[in-house]
Amino acid sequence: MNYIIENATLVNEGSTSLASVFVKDGVIEKINPTDCRDVANYNVIDATGLLLLPGVIDDHVHFREPGLTHKADIASESRAAVAGGVTSFMEMPNTNPPTLTQQLLQDKYDLAAEKSCANYSFYMGVSNNNMDEVLKTDPRRVCGIKVFMGSSTGNMLVEDGGTLSTLFKEAPCLVAAHCEDDATIKEMRDERLEMKDERGIGAWLHPVIRSAEACYKSSSKAVELAVKYGGRLHVMHVTTEKELSLFRNDISLRDKKITAEACLNHLWFSDKDYDRLGNMIKVNPAIKSEKDRLALLNALVDNRIDVIGTDHAPHTLEEKMSPYATAPSGAPSIQHVLPCMLELANQGLLSITKVVELMSHNPATLFNIRRRGFIREGYYADLVLVDPHKPQTISNSGILSKCGWTPYDGTGLHSSVTHTFVNGELVYHNGKVIDGVRGMRLEFERV
Repeated sequence: MNYIIENATLVNEGSTSLASVFVKDGVIEKINPTDCRDVANYNVIDATGLLLLPGVIDDHVHFREPGLTHKADIASESRAAVAGGVTSFMEMPNTNPPTLTQQLLQDKYDLAAEKSCANYSFYMGVSNNNMDEVLKTDPRRVCGIKVFMGSSTGNMLVEDGGTLSTLFKEAPCLVAAHCEDDATIKEMRDERLEMKDERGIGAWLHPVIRSAEACYKSSSKAVELAVKYGGRLHVMHVTTEKELSLFRNDISLRDKKITAEACLNHLWFSDKDYDRLGNMIKVNPAIKSEKDRLALLNALVDNRIDVIGTDHAPHTLEEKMSPYATAPSGAPSIQHVLPCMLELANQGLLSITKVVELMSHNPATLFNIRRRGFIREGYYADLVLVDPHKPQTISNSGILSKCGWTPYDGTGLHSSVTHTFVNGELVYHNGKVIDGVRGMRLEFERV
């Protein structure tokens, strides 16, 4: 179906203007056409008072398929994604089995082709002994290579120095790194879990055990290796003020070889929220201090952090209700990521144009994604309409993720996603996902 989205407030490439956008055969045909055209074959959407944004590209999700589908799956989580204005996602390899061979990687692409209502790509995973498979990765068809330089869900820790050196020297595309120093975490865990004090053992210990020092020690090691071997490094979910010194803002994103991501949970919550939410905000790396949170927000504005992801990582509520020491790390967040970031803009912490840059333009540039991330003629029509004056209160009862809960339950927001288009097809409209739409595999313009 073809569409005319008229009278929208277009937020794109650093500016805001009233515009009409013509969508035909899955792509953006014209923006503000001056010629007369036959509109009989178009569905007209009056977007007066609505913001028209390029679809969000989420570079960091865990959709749990295969092997962990009691928590989530590609079908359920992609539905949550489009409800949150996310039109493309990049999914992590710590599934069961982990994505450590090219065949297992292809299996995930096959699943997504059948099930995903958003566009998709999948990271190739690294272990201490699969480098031959890693080096076969096609940089034009795969978003990146994921290495866990700190242990997290899935037990894919890579500590072997030779493996890391080869990876940063020979990787055919971007290396995305989870950075926490395992030895530092273990030492602090052993010390803290033995201590007895008035607060007992609880989620409040998480940022103490998975400390700022553990993050900096690992992130700085990854940066050192990338600089030494000339590798392309993307440090995921940066959480501390100290780590920000590792990243530059004096060159353009296209010229950066070392980039950084921040995730919604670390921009929204701080350690003061553990007493209220406990294991619901137990994530890796840990949510840290209010000072760190504000430093991350400042780094979004001054370009030391390049993109915003979600690290959407569902677990069942029963799993999260376990005692702190055994409760898994991770939380769902994709369904409300765009309205939450617009809420931070509403609070004056960054501009709406900056939100679009960090969530759409920059991921497309950083990963060299073909014909996405911008509202341009000839680009795929991945589009989102937002009503900035339609308030909502997030509730567990409305969660589309299979896990059925969110740490944002009860949060009031000023804006709501009203329409999401994936490749020109309307996939979400006023609270309902439209069945039958399927996303496309992302392609990358890399040599």
